[in-house]
Amino acid sequence: MKLQDFKKIIIAFIFLTSTSVFSQILNDTILKDSVRTATIPKLKNITPQTTPVLVVNDTIVKDSVRKTIVSVLDDNFYRKPDPQKLKYTLARIVTIPEIVQIEAHYSHWKGKNILGFDISEIAFVNWSAGGTSSISGLLKGDFNRTYERKYTKWVNELSIRYGMNKQDGIELRKTDDAFRFDSTFGYRRDPKSNWYHSGKLNFNTQLTNGYKYPDKSNPISRLFAPAYMFLGTGAEYSKKKKDLVFYASPFTYKATLVWDETLANLGSFGVEKAIYDEEGNVLKRGRRAKNEVGVLVTNHYKSEISKNVIFVSNVSLYSDYINKFGNVDVDCDLALNLVVNQYVRANIGARIIYDDDIKNKTEVAGVQVTEGPKTQIKQVLGVGLTYAF
Repeated sequence: MKLQDFKKIIIAFIFLTSTSVFSQILNDTILKDSVRTATIPKLKNITPQTTPVLVVNDTIVKDSVRKTIVSVLDDNFYRKPDPQKLKYTLARIVTIPEIVQIEAHYSHWKGKNILGFDISEIAFVNWSAGGTSSISGLLKGDFNRTYERKYTKWVNELSIRYGMNKQDGIELRKTDDAFRFDSTFGYRRDPKSNWYHSGKLNFNTQLTNGYKYPDKSNPISRLFAPAYMFLGTGAEYSKKKKDLVFYASPFTYKATLVWDETLANLGSFGVEKAIYDEEGNVLKRGRRAKNEVGVLVTNHYKSEISKNVIFVSNVSLYSDYINKFGNVDVDCDLALNLVVNQYVRANIGARIIYDDDIKNKTEVAGVQVTEGPKTQIKQVLGVGLTYAF
């Protein structure tokens, strides 16, 4: 037999033995050969019987059969390989954001701004009774910033006024000029109480030169000449609606500033004036500031006396401990506001000032003469537009 024919027989045998039918026949044959017959001895009146006993030789099955056939059947060549584990994945990792509860933000600061412009005008054309045409305008602004918590309150107020008037044949003249800043800080122990331990700062001056018309060559006031500053501590009674605010300070520092050298040398507004020699030369310049310590009482009152008619008053009283105690400086501001609608308002106002340090100036025979202190009164009547934001 040729070698090639022998190889074909071996391959056919291996293929035949690897089938499931051959494996089942081989297993059945082994089981039959492994069955042994046990003969029970013959006894009296007992017919001998044979009982088949099945003995399965595991060693033969495992060693002879499984080593030759099962190993072939279990070969990985005849089975599909196990799927390989992926080293990489295309799945995206999605992170669920943490839910954070955000509390509503509440600011303890409150603000209010009011801008206004008042105008008054009168014109004459061929008017037989005569008269002078004129127009006046007043620009004003009020700004408020208030910080308020359970025990503390801090109120800041800025007020600006500036007015001009123009008449036929007369140059432009100033009618109003004021710059005022107030800051009050208060602390209370009981959140239900209207009384505060308070500290107050007040500063006011003007923006441009002031004149004793018709003389415009010699200004009688300038920027920071004068300027007044009050700084003190005391007690304040303030209602929640802020329609009534009362403040009393037994210890208040008052500074009167005159930063213009000419006015300071003249001793304007109560500062120490300059000392001159016989020829008019300045031996000692006038002081630009005057310091005082005294008691201060202020009051703010606001009430709607009728529908759309609001009355507002601000009163300040001050007396110096050292110089003429009991001589009271008075600053009283009264206003009556008539509200037409959200934007249109009419107002009637008056301001009364008395300060022993402010001497009145008048003109006698073309010469400016300084008189004693007098009560100062300013009255205002206007209709204008206002815008609050």
